[in-house]
Amino acid sequence: MSSAVTHVQKGSIAAKIGLQAGDVLEKIAGEPVIDQIDYQALTAQESFDIEITRNGKPMTFHVNKEDWEPLGITLDQSIVSKPRPCKNHCIFCFIDQMPRGMRDTLYVKDDDWRLSLMMGNFITMTNISDDEFDRIIRRKVSPLYVSVHATDPDVRVKMLRNPRAGEIMDKLRRLKEHGIRFHCQLVLCPGWNDGDVLLRSINDLKSLAPAACSIALVPVGLTRHRDGLDPIEPYTKESAAELIHMIEPMQQKFLKELGTRFVFPADEFYCLSGLPLPQDEEYEDYPQIENGVGMLRMFETDLRYAVEDYPVTETVPRHLVIACGTSIAAQMQQWCNEFAPKGTTVQVIPIVNHFFGESVTVTGLITGGDLVEQLQGVQCDEILICRNMIRNEGDLFLDDMPLEKVRQALPAPLRIVENTGEGFWRAISGLEDN
Repeated sequence: MSSAVTHVQKGSIAAKIGLQAGDVLEKIAGEPVIDQIDYQALTAQESFDIEITRNGKPMTFHVNKEDWEPLGITLDQSIVSKPRPCKNHCIFCFIDQMPRGMRDTLYVKDDDWRLSLMMGNFITMTNISDDEFDRIIRRKVSPLYVSVHATDPDVRVKMLRNPRAGEIMDKLRRLKEHGIRFHCQLVLCPGWNDGDVLLRSINDLKSLAPAACSIALVPVGLTRHRDGLDPIEPYTKESAAELIHMIEPMQQKFLKELGTRFVFPADEFYCLSGLPLPQDEEYEDYPQIENGVGMLRMFETDLRYAVEDYPVTETVPRHLVIACGTSIAAQMQQWCNEFAPKGTTVQVIPIVNHFFGESVTVTGLITGGDLVEQLQGVQCDEILICRNMIRNEGDLFLDDMPLEKVRQALPAPLRIVENTGEGFWRAISGLEDN
């Protein structure tokens, strides 16, 4: 694949050796550049040739540099490949459980190992060709984030509905053989991959340590839009507690054998069961924080630091309302009771998810319509919501309701709060955001 140079940074290595905007990049170190993964890997070397075409004429430039030094060129968008689509039909796929008529981007199913490396996206590895697998090894892509779900081949094939799904352990063993590390997740579906299937999965993955760095156990998310899909039972308070009690002694065993607890239940299991969160040190270096493992503990730790760093002894009397998911509501009220400054009262209102269904309890999936409907009539000085309810652009909720429309429909001013302990403290203490 050829990519055009759109800009050469002044004073850069590329400028010094004579590269120019308009040159067409053909090869680096004798290899074609397929995408940004290739470009980053090949230009990280200290010595290599760059082959380009300038006005139809082939030219070669030699580069000598430190491995950390950037080359100093910008390439056109052809270097950015479209995300590779998922080829599975997982029984628990959240996208298959969404109502129709929402914005197109919400229905995109990616399963791209390049996004796993660059952004921590989880991949199933069912759509990777032999050539692409060789490229993963050649580029020493590490760490990857792998959706395993089950190591039993038959179970995994049934859950992913892809005949290639049963090859997962062979692929993971090959990654280990070539020194590539990976984090794993198991989305647990009662009656499918729990019980003995789960024990096998944990032990199989443990056999791949230290290449296998960690396992996150995540409860299946079920919406009310499951017509025609396989029946799956949700976790209950009792079954969530049972899972945690099963995992805790395994964590201690693995800590002695591997130097890590290795397997970590997601925060949702603790919220659902009512059991206390593990302590900060029990999450080690928070290897799967983006997967909801230890996020609440990190939030509280950050909150305690913020209270020390930005002390507020008393504020003008205020009454605040925090709208959040039902799973975190009790914990949120506990934080409010403990940390709210003198003169500030905070009421936590759990928002029942009517849009996706009451079994969806996380804050990030609350819609604008549910907020407006369930906050009518509240009396307060300010309503606080978490920023992860709205898309990155900051303008729309999941149901496509504009933020400004929600503001206008609520009975009190709305404040968007960063999803950090410091952001929470600033909001309830009346401090301005940084």
